[in-house]
Amino acid sequence: MTARPPLPPFTRETAIEKVRLAEDGWNTRDPERVALAYSKDSRWRNRAEFATGRDEIVALLRRKWTRELDYRLIKELWAFTGNRIAVRFAYEWHDDAGNWFRSYGNENWEFDEDGLMRARHACINDLPIRESERKFHWPLGRRPDDHPSLSDLGL
Repeated sequence: MTARPPLPPFTRETAIEKVRLAEDGWNTRDPERVALAYSKDSRWRNRAEFATGRDEIVALLRRKWTRELDYRLIKELWAFTGNRIAVRFAYEWHDDAGNWFRSYGNENWEFDEDGLMRARHACINDLPIRESERKFHWPLGRRPDDHPSLSDLGL
């Protein structure tokens, strides 16, 4: 097993780094790559769906990104202690009919000693928006360093 720094226990700086690394991974929309950040027996609650292990996580992410097109995500540290991090996030996407949404949520993460996430609990709400209301306009992929944060955007 390969360690995924930064490792717990987290400081404010390493927790912020872990959150940005997670955001960067999710913005690739590559299920196999994203799943490598989670322990082989990781447990998830994502909305009303439950997944255990990387194979189920990959399947969940494939379904997600087949439905949520042009996905762009921003995560922000909310709190941390020891081996746990809480984040808030927002992402924008559209469905295959061209309807745009901004999804808001919170996640609670727990990491093992190798820095792999062993538990992820996510609560997410979808807000229909007009395309003109979008705030996340960078090219698909990693959010540019100079793009405003959730707090900067007032979200």
